[in-house]
Amino acid sequence: MAALHGAAALALLALGAGTAQALDARYTDADGDLVADTPTDPAEQIDPDTLIFAYTPVEDPAVYAQVWQGFLDHMEEVTGKSVQFFPVQSNAAQIEAMRAGRLHVAGFNTGSNPLAVNCAGFVPFAMMASKDDQFGYEMEIITYPGSGVEKVEDIKGKKMAFTAETSNSGYKAPSALLKEEFGMEAGTDYEPVFSGKHDNSILGVANKDYVAAAIANSVKERMLAREVVPADSLKVIYTSETFPTTGYGYVYNLKPELAEKVKEAFFSFEWEGSDLLKEFSTSEPPQEKFVPITYQENWKVVRDIDQAMGVSYACN
Repeated sequence: MAALHGAAALALLALGAGTAQALDARYTDADGDLVADTPTDPAEQIDPDTLIFAYTPVEDPAVYAQVWQGFLDHMEEVTGKSVQFFPVQSNAAQIEAMRAGRLHVAGFNTGSNPLAVNCAGFVPFAMMASKDDQFGYEMEIITYPGSGVEKVEDIKGKKMAFTAETSNSGYKAPSALLKEEFGMEAGTDYEPVFSGKHDNSILGVANKDYVAAAIANSVKERMLAREVVPADSLKVIYTSETFPTTGYGYVYNLKPELAEKVKEAFFSFEWEGSDLLKEFSTSEPPQEKFVPITYQENWKVVRDIDQAMGVSYACN
């Protein structure tokens, strides 16, 4: 069966939706760009000897420590700082590390970006894209052949795997779509279960532990390319519109000169022959360079979905 497309449903969700200012009280936003301003008092700016970097916890951290090493070496050269990879096991732990001052540069997944911005002072400025500036991914609902699930409505009465409540494609977008487009409520029409990460959900479906799961197809494509799961073990029954992918940025109170060096490291990195290219070029579209983005513009569709779902950006 051909995958269904949910762009119309998401457009309906976004109609009339505005985004209220939600920054935590510890931050200011004098220029109205929805992200925390750098403190004007130099005494409140930080200039650490070692920059700590973390990549969103979508898959095995040990795999990605190696994938990112060449880039981190480049960041060391550009910034003149030591750079250390910090493996994180959950979105919440990554946000808390930045809020507590233990994380300086990071890639936060699509759904975690608003929480990181509002609760941890994250300032996203870059995203991966193809050489011809195509970027993003789609949320897919997947099952396995012979599961008895041929269309989304067949999930009714069954268990549906999500990743984590902070994930856009792993929870928020599919929950909104299931409710708005198919009239299906979690806990009433299906039982939500949480796997923790996209690769867990994908492996769970491939191994028939989950009858259906909502995942980011960019993660699935990379896993297929590495032959972690066979292509014929998965079946797509729903494909959404395109969302922005992982946003890269720094903590708001980095010394401005250092923040500019961090930006320079991203945009001057040579992808050709790198482990980053080997890993991320298997996505569709391929991710082959860093391009500049803004939270205000590129994450509007995500904020609109959050507002439609009543998601709060209040910090615990």
